Amino acid sequence: MNELNINADELIRASISLFIVMDPIGLVPLIASLTSNLSREQSRRVIRSTIYTASGLLLAFAIAGHYILDVFGISLASFSIAGGLLLLLLSFELLLKGWELKGNDISIGAVPLAFPLLVGPGAITTTIISLERYGMPVTMLSVVIALALTMLTFSFMDRINRLLGNLGSLIVSRVMAILIAGIAIEFILSGIDEFILRE
Repeated sequence: MNELNINADELIRASISLFIVMDPIGLVPLIASLTSNLSREQSRRVIRSTIYTASGLLLAFAIAGHYILDVFGISLASFSIAGGLLLLLLSFELLLKGWELKGNDISIGAVPLAFPLLVGPGAITTTIISLERYGMPVTMLSVVIALALTMLTFSFMDRINRLLGNLGSLIVSRVMAILIAGIAIEFILSGIDEFILRE
């Protein structure tokens, strides 16, 4: 039986990267807006639906992500660059336009909150790359940690929304966009380095 080795630095790095890309804090004002016409119990059901859907998606990619790369013959370098570009586009959209959504149906917990807002191309890309870089144990734990932090964030949604206010929410959203852009650049540079080393 192989010994289970988990590097604490890698786990922290993977968990923080995934949490930043998921950006649950930035979603708090959106969720508050989307659930403004719902009762307290309905709002809780939306949050549960969001967490359950996001968990299923992330765990599925954490388990099968490397198989997807193998089937399509995609190298880690290529996926790092492609994922970095996707994240960069996502950060530009968030930085320049933000997200504007309206709705009052319970199904919003799955779409669009869980997918594509909470678990979109950025989070999926981050999970697959983490799987290839750090292995299954670190990736699975990072997904669990990121989801636990997301659930904790959403449990304080009302307080956070009141604390941030409209201006604060806008600032948090833009700061997250810059951090996402930084992670994207790291992915792109890492992929380029791997290409150069292979030549």
